[in-house]
Amino acid sequence: MSIDKGFNVKLELLENYIFKVDFGDFGDIITDEAPPLGSGEGPNPSGLVAAAVGNCLCASLLFALRKFKDSPTGIRAEVKGEMERQEGRWRIARMHVRMQLDDPQLLEHLPKALEQFEDFCIVTQSIRKGIPVDVEVVDQNGRALKS
Repeated sequence: MSIDKGFNVKLELLENYIFKVDFGDFGDIITDEAPPLGSGEGPNPSGLVAAAVGNCLCASLLFALRKFKDSPTGIRAEVKGEMERQEGRWRIARMHVRMQLDDPQLLEHLPKALEQFEDFCIVTQSIRKGIPVDVEVVDQNGRALKS
């Protein structure tokens, strides 16, 4: 799918708070709310937002590194969301993303890539207009590469 053509996702209520999310050619997933509202049979929408942020940041870092002909051996991310009541309603108040790079010493252009990769991330930059997103990059030993 080309990003200049946008995107299309279809949702259908199956029962209670369980929805089928149809990604077209890519198949379906089931979402659900956590108990007591739902039964927790799938990821909830907040989790999907976190997954989108983490995935987009990883792909953007990979893109930035490959742009400079660097080839990372591994990239992982963990996204933690903070929920709080705002004007009486639950909202995602902040996300903390911890990314891990394996063998960063092998990446000659890592400093340049770290300077710019977040700008390539469509999802994170879009979400940041309403939700602060903190990003940290560490090596396989947990040593900070960017914070």
